[in-house]
Amino acid sequence: MNNTDPRAMNTVQGFELFAALSDEQAEARIIEARARLGKRVVLLAHHYQRDSVYRHADFTGDSLKLARLAASTDAEFILFCGVHFMAEVADIMSRPEQTVILPDLAAGCSMADMANLEKVERCWFELTNTLSTPDTRITPVTYINSAADLKAFCGEHGGIVCTSTNAPSIIDWALTRREKVLFFPDQHLGRWTGYKKGIPLDQMAVWDPDLENGGLTTKEIEHARILLWKGHCSVHQMFQVEHIRNWRAHHPDGFVISHPECNLDVCRESDHVGSTEFIIETVAAAPSGTHWLVGTELNLVNRLAERLEPQGKVVKFMSPTVCMCPTMMRIDPQHLAWTLENLANGNVLNPIRVPAYEAERARTALTRMLETF
Repeated sequence: MNNTDPRAMNTVQGFELFAALSDEQAEARIIEARARLGKRVVLLAHHYQRDSVYRHADFTGDSLKLARLAASTDAEFILFCGVHFMAEVADIMSRPEQTVILPDLAAGCSMADMANLEKVERCWFELTNTLSTPDTRITPVTYINSAADLKAFCGEHGGIVCTSTNAPSIIDWALTRREKVLFFPDQHLGRWTGYKKGIPLDQMAVWDPDLENGGLTTKEIEHARILLWKGHCSVHQMFQVEHIRNWRAHHPDGFVISHPECNLDVCRESDHVGSTEFIIETVAAAPSGTHWLVGTELNLVNRLAERLEPQGKVVKFMSPTVCMCPTMMRIDPQHLAWTLENLANGNVLNPIRVPAYEAERARTALTRMLETF
């Protein structure tokens, strides 16, 4: 052990000492630190995480599933290999004595960032001027891929949280309570959900937060049943109808499955549309020898292809352009080793703590979802 080895230090170990490690060196440090920590820590990895991190996880899955699993453990520390909003959900749902850690605080979500509290509150103010009483006419619905303060906003205004799985049931619930829905931050999930519920496209208006009144007239706002926030996932918007049609020309008996964060035309052209868990389960349950084109993040698709290859299944990524979730990719073996080794030495780095008043209101919106669906 040389003098620059961070394991020789008793103070907080800076990331610069880990940044130069190879993936193999970082992996060895991860294994060693986890052995020292034992059951004090539980490690979560989202499906979109890179393999060199994913392999160390105690639990894998989507964000809500992981948060619920972690909260049910006796672990003192919840290390979330995902992005910021996922760690916030875990903090909201965990017990007070548990601490959630995000290995890199820069691991955010571009979609979640497209709807911030200031813009949503301005939207609500403008809707008040147009509709007089939005709290009695509009139910705010936020996709779980959003910041904690937006979940809190929904909790305050009689709203709710949804996932890509339960969005149809949530829309039904919301429209039963009030005549309109404000859906944020992903317009594509909202549009596909409304479309599947039989809501005409002209009754789903896009609210552009950078324009006065969302760029809509009073008549358009009054006519809309769903106001779709102008937001999107940078990965899923890459998939296009021509990608599907080109693939079908060579695989006429194949199947196309997409995530509902894809645009409406891609979803329409797909044989199946659903969440990350739905995609994995559907392709895994398919007959041997089938061919699949998958419209979601590359790490998940590659992992699924490798897993199912022995069954003779061919699983291909939809886009000809390689695209991984850029913020999810910020969690690498070096950051994981850094946070774990510091934790083993008694230094808690990057704790995620949602303010109590915000967490209480966000929990209200999450509880409405969990108790209803």
